[in-house]
Formats: sequence, structure tokens, C-alpha cells
Amino acid sequence: MNDILDGIITKYREKEGNVIFLLQETQDALGYIPEEAVNYFSEKLEIPPSRFYGVVTFYSQFHLKPRGKNIVSVCCGTACHVKGGSKIAERIQRDLGLAADGETTEDGKFTFEIVRCVGACSIAPVVLVNNSAYAEMSADSTSKLIKELKKKESSGTK
Repeated sequence: MNDILDGIITKYREKEGNVIFLLQETQDALGYIPEEAVNYFSEKLEIPPSRFYGVVTFYSQFHLKPRGKNIVSVCCGTACHVKGGSKIAERIQRDLGLAADGETTEDGKFTFEIVRCVGACSIAPVVLVNNSAYAEMSADSTSKLIKELKKKESSGTK
């Protein structure tokens, strides 16, 4: 991992110290931002870890834990919420066996997220799977979608 991080540090210095760039590159390379990477950058660049964590926790695009192969998100913005987004979220959690937003299944195949708005109010409620939108969903249609995704994952097809 240190070779990857050293390469990112080199690019970081070329970009004149953009911490966001450094974190984006790290997440692209590793899939998330591990504590070891923050400590490594902190030591090598003489920047307090709190500066990195401040950026990571401010921007929702960054993740401090490994994420699943498939990211399943349900919009709970106003339009989606009014049309059943919270019921869909509950069903997804039940179908995936997850207790809370942001959790990943033990097998690492699915991460569940609640998002605040995807900007698709006219087709609410919306479920996203790996950034593909599914429109006018219900708890039942979402449950069918999750079953299909699980089936594809167990058979190894895309």
C-alpha cells in the first residue's frame, strides 16, 4: 500500500497541496480512505490528521470504511419521502440484513445508503444501484430488485 500512497503524495505535491485531490486519489486507488493512509500522509507531509478527517467527514463522497461491490441507495428527499422512500429504505435494510444506513453486508457485496436528494423528483421514489436510477419504486418492486441483484451476485453474472 505504501507504494500507492507514495505515488499519490507525488501527485499531491505537483497539485500544490490539494488535500481533496489527495483523498480522492486515495479513495479511487483503495476504495475507501483507511486510517493507515491518513496517518501515513500526516507523517510524510507533516499535516495533522485532523485536517484530513475534517475534509473526509465534511464531504459525503469520502468513506472511511470499505464499501460493498454494489451500492444500493434510496432517495429520502422530500418527494421520495412523501411517496414512500422511508418504507423502501426499511425494506432494503431487511432484505440485505443490515441494521443501519451506511452498513455493508458481511460478504462485502452490498452497501446500503440513504441519500437526501438525487434530483429526480419527477420519477420519485428513486432507488439507485451503482448510480443507475430505478424510477417510481415501491417496497415490493425494490425487494424484487434486491432479489435479482443477489441472484446475479451468487451466479457471478453482471
